[in-house]
Amino acid sequence: MNFVDSITGFQKSFLDKIKKLQDYTLLVIDIFKLMPTVRKNLDVVLSEMYLIGTKALVLVSLGGVFSGVILAIETGHNLEKFGAAMLISRTISLGMIRELGPVITGLLLAARTSAKNASEIGAMQLSEQIDALSAFGLNPVEKLIVPRVIAALIMFLPLTMIADMSGIIGGMLVTNSTFHIDLAYFWNTAINVLQFKDIFVGVIKPVFFSFFIASIGCYYGLITKGGTTNLGKNSINAVVTSSIVVLFLDFIFTKVVWEIM
Repeated sequence: MNFVDSITGFQKSFLDKIKKLQDYTLLVIDIFKLMPTVRKNLDVVLSEMYLIGTKALVLVSLGGVFSGVILAIETGHNLEKFGAAMLISRTISLGMIRELGPVITGLLLAARTSAKNASEIGAMQLSEQIDALSAFGLNPVEKLIVPRVIAALIMFLPLTMIADMSGIIGGMLVTNSTFHIDLAYFWNTAINVLQFKDIFVGVIKPVFFSFFIASIGCYYGLITKGGTTNLGKNSINAVVTSSIVVLFLDFIFTKVVWEIM
């Protein structure tokens, strides 16, 4: 009997996740359809750009700096064993531009932006403000979700570039002070080692990360029901789901780029 109950519970959980995936897909379709209407809500877009972009500047910069410092220390000591300390700058440059910069920024903003969107829209759902918008003939996706997604699309790339530069600068300082690598040599090597595919990957990842992070947070806000307990659970689910999507997309892009380019 317990085995049958567990199977039934698994089926219900699986079907529930399939339904959520279907609902999220429909939301994504609506977002794409309503993107041209964003001009009507430019004030909301600017406000969201400030909240999810400018306010996250310190967090992203610190994340980039510590990533670059740790990368420099770990790779430096290992390369030094083989007499290849001069390659540290290449490792830091490629590591930050291709992987650590976009991924660290994506994970930090997944936690920050997804939780923000889920909690704000979830609170509006619980207080019936979204129902009020619909009653007045306004589309909640157009008014609330599209501006948040557009703001994320605009701000995530500059934030990632700031994380990249912060990480490289942090790695440069450690490399110079610990491994005594000349600063001019560091910058020359770090820049010259980069190829088109490295920059392409570093630029395209934040675009996809931003869309899914913002839309997933908004989706979990829309499905919030039953009180503040459910709001807290959905905020956590938004962060967890966004983080998993960031890591999955990172794997996909890395694999595809190395196979094709």
